Amino acid sequence: IPAALCLAAALAALLPAACARRSQDLHCGACRALVDELEWEIAQVDPRKTIQMGSFRINPDGSQSVVEVPYARSEAHLTELLERVCEKMKEYGEKVDPSTHRKSYVRVISHDGTKMDLSGVKIDGDVASSLKFACESIAEEYEDELIEFLSHEADNVKDRLCSKRTDLCDHALHIPHDEL
Repeated sequence: IPAALCLAAALAALLPAACARRSQDLHCGACRALVDELEWEIAQVDPRKTIQMGSFRINPDGSQSVVEVPYARSEAHLTELLERVCEKMKEYGEKVDPSTHRKSYVRVISHDGTKMDLSGVKIDGDVASSLKFACESIAEEYEDELIEFLSHEADNVKDRLCSKRTDLCDHALHIPHDEL
């Protein structure tokens, strides 16, 4: 009986770590997928499309302080994208690394209709809804940071936002960049 108690105590000690790692994998994966989806959506906008920004107030000299900026990376466009981008999480599945048992999330439906290698990918409604919920939480909590990073063309937004700024992926600096 003492051996069973030791085993139970050891399992009880490991359970919170496993749950914490699962949560970290999920939030890291959601952050990385969120950035991928936002960058893809931005790339779909005609680079010549602009939006007027600035004050629509009339200055004392009768002029207005309005400037035209590229629409794709405008705050208005990014805010609109953040409201709907997490719906795309239903197009993701879960992949478990056989050596580390870490979970990552990959697209199961390509943007352009090309066939994808889905070997080892779990496609499941629970995975998609968990990923969507995590995505929505991140989009809400880090909206200002997302807009700040994406309003300028920046390199390594995923690493800069998901690892360095938020610590959602502090374990993931070695994850390879995947293409959409």
